[in-house]
Amino acid sequence: MSILTAARTARAAPSPTFLEFVGIIAFMMALGSMSIDNLLPAFGPIAVDYALPSVNEAQLILTVYMIGFATMQLFYGPISDVIGRRPTLMIGLVVFAVGTVVAIFAPSFTILLIARAVQGMGAAATRILSVAIVRDRFHGREMARVMSITMMIFIVVPVIAPSVGGFFLLFGTWHLIFVSMLVLVAMLAIWFWRRMPETLHPEYRKPFSFARVGAGMKRCVSERVTLGYATGMALMYGSLMGYLGSAPQIFETEVYGLGSLFPLVFGVIAALMGVASFVNSKLVRRLGMRRLSHVGVCGFIVFAAAMVVVALVFHGKPPLLLFALTLAGCQFLFSLTMPNFNTMAMEPLGDIAGTASSVIGAYTTLVGALIGMLISQSFNGTVLPMAIGYLAIGVGGVAVTLWTEKGRLFRPHNPDPLPGR
Repeated sequence: MSILTAARTARAAPSPTFLEFVGIIAFMMALGSMSIDNLLPAFGPIAVDYALPSVNEAQLILTVYMIGFATMQLFYGPISDVIGRRPTLMIGLVVFAVGTVVAIFAPSFTILLIARAVQGMGAAATRILSVAIVRDRFHGREMARVMSITMMIFIVVPVIAPSVGGFFLLFGTWHLIFVSMLVLVAMLAIWFWRRMPETLHPEYRKPFSFARVGAGMKRCVSERVTLGYATGMALMYGSLMGYLGSAPQIFETEVYGLGSLFPLVFGVIAALMGVASFVNSKLVRRLGMRRLSHVGVCGFIVFAAAMVVVALVFHGKPPLLLFALTLAGCQFLFSLTMPNFNTMAMEPLGDIAGTASSVIGAYTTLVGALIGMLISQSFNGTVLPMAIGYLAIGVGGVAVTLWTEKGRLFRPHNPDPLPGR
């Protein structure tokens, strides 16, 4: 039986329950995140094993992973629109597994970096296919609800991942962390293949041609709603990347010197983001995506402005509690905004959900990473650069939203249907 035949046959299989569906999607989204953050405690041992001149060089393990992750997002979506979601995800998971095996036995740091890039290339399939599959099954407010629930898992994973990596280091070398990744990818492959039917609608399946893929990508950037809300997502993602890049220096070392207490503060703020995602999942059906996300992005400006004020008043080093409150407010509103922006960007493109997910994912990842790098590289021993960066992002987000909605905010559109497919 060919891959395509197997995919078509699988579509007739019983669909998972709603909770199981969300669990599978959350697992897909969490795999990539876990594969980044569970290696953080291993930087020192890896530097020692490969005789690196500095532990800072071990940070390349993250850089090459993200390069592979960002670039390959452009490919999996169009491929999945041709051969289906199931076989495309399996291809990505096999690529991830190959990179993981190479990493376990890497004889040099250069080979380890190549293996990490391959891992990122494979993990990109989980990011793209998770969004495409949700769009295949749901739309409108129901899609936003599902994305909010899975976002909770996606946010919690980076908080616990370093502890998981540290746990494996208690029982062996950093190689065990890669072994755990291999186990996770095998579990996901089995669970997905046995329980998730093909979600690509037969009428949306397209023969491959570069012209058709190009036309789909052009359509993604031509749709005002898609381009506008994808740009809003990129800006908001930049705030998250800026926070992640600056947080260790702000909380752990130079500004507040929390040391070992840093994970606690980091975890509390991440937990608030998870709470916001849960709140969004409960309210989006009643209030709509536009009302919640527009409140989120406008409120983000208010808290970011407050962050700038307290930073200026206290010469860049405000009291920890005061700064943490303004930051937590921004991150809470971030989580009200992102799932809804993502859903609205995908909404007009259900017939090319794979291609749309690829374009939006690559665009938001690359732009957001660049913005985050600008914020974190501007760190000057105070919280002021991050506060100013947040305020600029909030202003930009509102401006883009106004352009997208032609000056209309807080008003739901008629195409905000309640039921899923």
